[in-house]
Amino acid sequence: MEIEPSQLLIAFVLTLFAGLSTGIGSLAALLAKRTNTSFLSVTLGFSAGVMVYISFMELIPGARQILTPLQVVLSFFGGIALIAIIDFLIPKDENPHELHLTEDMDKKSRLKRMGIMIALGIAIHNFPEGIAAFIAGMKSLDVGIPIALAIAIHNIPEGIAVSVPIFYATGNRKKAFWYSLLSGLAEPFGALVAILILFQFWGPLLEGIVMTAVSGIMVYISIDELLPGAERFGKHHLSILGFIGGMAIMASSLLLI
Repeated sequence: MEIEPSQLLIAFVLTLFAGLSTGIGSLAALLAKRTNTSFLSVTLGFSAGVMVYISFMELIPGARQILTPLQVVLSFFGGIALIAIIDFLIPKDENPHELHLTEDMDKKSRLKRMGIMIALGIAIHNFPEGIAAFIAGMKSLDVGIPIALAIAIHNIPEGIAVSVPIFYATGNRKKAFWYSLLSGLAEPFGALVAILILFQFWGPLLEGIVMTAVSGIMVYISIDELLPGAERFGKHHLSILGFIGGMAIMASSLLLI
């Protein structure tokens, strides 16, 4: 399959942007005394809406033109199984899906270890997300840009989860920021793996399987992480409005294409 170098570069840059957004969360946590929970609730819900809508209305319908119904089902639940196994292998206290508010961090004896382990956990989680963002960018910018933005938004509270305990334990803002930023580099690393390995075997069949598996990964992230996090950080209706808004904006943009 012939792939333009510019197409690879754009998809990689989108993935890099999504991954490094953990640094935005770190800066927000280090510069603010309290977390803006209402804003976080809406944006997390928005990200979930974007991911779910694109998965079911864009990626899976496209894959159904290539794969058999059985292949679609197996690929979709295979993607869910992959991210679920990664999720379950990480202890709850060190899991990036167990989000923490700035004001929750007060046990200094465990904070530094917690921050480092959360950074490691986020790196593990971000690896398949990086592949997802990269593959979406390769499909088209109309899909890749919204997915990269959605992943970037959901990486922001993960940046908070890394930087706050490290800062409270060490008092060093720079160290807290860099730990947080580096944890997001697993996403562009995932993109590099996709470039070096997947694209050696790339063709219509593999494209359909990967896109359907990516849909499963994004649906799992939305249900397991984004919507529960949105509920925790804000009022119920804020998260739902964000979710519906994400779907509505994606629907409108796809209609205009």
